[in-house]
Amino acid sequence: MTRLLIAASGTGGHLFPALAVAEAVEEQWPVRWVGVPDRLETRLVPERFGLVCVNAGGLQGRGITKLLQLLRLLLASISVRRVIRRNAIDVVFTTGGYIAAPAILAARWCGVPVVLHESNAIPGRVTRLLGRFCSTVAIGLPAAAKRIPGSQPVLTGTPVRSSFLVPQPLPSWVPSGEGPLLVVMGGSQGAVGLNRMVRATVPALLQQGCRVVHLTGDNDPDIGQLQHPNLVERRFSDEIPGLLQHADLAISRAGAGSLSELAVCVTPSVLVPFPQAADRHQDANAACAASFGAAVIVHQHEPDQPALLNTVQRLLAIRLGKSDAGSDPLTQMREGMDALAERDAESQLAALLQTLAA
Repeated sequence: MTRLLIAASGTGGHLFPALAVAEAVEEQWPVRWVGVPDRLETRLVPERFGLVCVNAGGLQGRGITKLLQLLRLLLASISVRRVIRRNAIDVVFTTGGYIAAPAILAARWCGVPVVLHESNAIPGRVTRLLGRFCSTVAIGLPAAAKRIPGSQPVLTGTPVRSSFLVPQPLPSWVPSGEGPLLVVMGGSQGAVGLNRMVRATVPALLQQGCRVVHLTGDNDPDIGQLQHPNLVERRFSDEIPGLLQHADLAISRAGAGSLSELAVCVTPSVLVPFPQAADRHQDANAACAASFGAAVIVHQHEPDQPALLNTVQRLLAIRLGKSDAGSDPLTQMREGMDALAERDAESQLAALLQTLAA
């Protein structure tokens, strides 16, 4: 019997792919989880996985600060090593981030194989530094392959939750009617700039017959200011699979997790990369999607500028009855999303883990 330890922490981009892998194997394998206190995993990781939290952090800074962080890394590695020993772990799976470094070091210390999954087109710092010490590095986007020194990455795609892979109904609270459905996913991080861009475009789109669902994220101060029967604003929804499967077009940040969900739902998208993302990795993610013809990129701009509105109107022109010339660009974008999608990423990763454990 294979005993799996998952090390994933922080954002949904790290946690949701790890949860998808855990749920794919838990009927056959005992699964344990290590994370960091006061992060998202303390709410999202089910009790059945036996979450253990260790104090892990980054390696920024210089001088005494850097020395203290290295000591913290060593202590975290010792804690993870203890988890590996006590649970007789056979293989470790990590999705990067702060917890990945002590997990990789502890696994090497114990002689246990480790699979590191990198979902972004530009790998994170831990992946670039420690990927060479992992048994296998799996990647979600092909552009990452040449950016991880000392390893030969395997393209698996990024796992998504199982609800994205089966048909879902359109949520009952979505505005009814025949107008094209536009779904906006602001996200919980860095959403305010995107939300302000969207709110400047929404009145014109509603006037032309669009239905709009705007998921604003938690940090939006302006929610509720616009009122229209064809507009729904919510901070969050747990029915995103149904929304994306039925949407004519999505406007989204370009996080790797969101991009994978859009791809498996074959949802044509306008991607607005978060400009403060580390190493501008969302720009690279968006460029990868655009190279498949799956998305159009609009860089974040001031609300009074027309780029987003012009792009959305152009893409929806046929469905809004504004044009009858040529083929529908959304149909071509769906084909691009379908080509980008990897619908069995969790199965591929489970097979890698089983091979290494054996």
